[in-house]
Amino acid sequence: MPKRNTYHHGDLKATLVRTGLGIIAERGVSALSVAEVARRAGVSSGAPYRHFAGRKDLLVACAVSAARQLTGELRRARVLFEQAAGGDPDPVEATAVAAAAYTRFAAEHGSGFDLIFAGELQDAGSEELLEAGRSVMDAMLPAVLTVTDGDAKRALELLERQVAAAHGYASLLRGGFLTRRHATPEDVADHAAVIARTLSRDAQRRAEPPQSG
Repeated sequence: MPKRNTYHHGDLKATLVRTGLGIIAERGVSALSVAEVARRAGVSSGAPYRHFAGRKDLLVACAVSAARQLTGELRRARVLFEQAAGGDPDPVEATAVAAAAYTRFAAEHGSGFDLIFAGELQDAGSEELLEAGRSVMDAMLPAVLTVTDGDAKRALELLERQVAAAHGYASLLRGGFLTRRHATPEDVADHAAVIARTLSRDAQRRAEPPQSG
């Protein structure tokens, strides 16, 4: 019997992106290749080139998809937090919620800022990728800006530290280092949230004006 395609007519591009993200989740960004994506998708080696000029274009599409998924997770987490908090959400806790959502995503999908802002994509010239990356930052920056009293430089530094801790926990879990102590993405998400709270409270104290007298 002839081999059945793994995608419906017209869905090849989406199938290739999903397959590429699966490879990245298993083996990291460097493992992505057009040939491997075609093999796993069950299509000819030339089929991906109907949609992507080469590996970089495919990687851009994967990064855009990951960014949109991550933005969705961050926004959903923020909405649920704000609903639970009522009319006055704590910005420190908001950063913890974002860190937890990021950690879950990175642990489950094997990607995050390392894919969305990958160095090899910085000169890709993709407006779609730039917009997707901005959406991720827009979902995370408001809380840290509030914590730092509007100081953009310190807000970016705080966000960098929180994401580094979150991504580190996700990577260690996926690598097997934390498997015995923290068995699930939710476990490491909780720990990343603790770190985010600590960093935010410290930043909040430093943002307060010194008391006179």
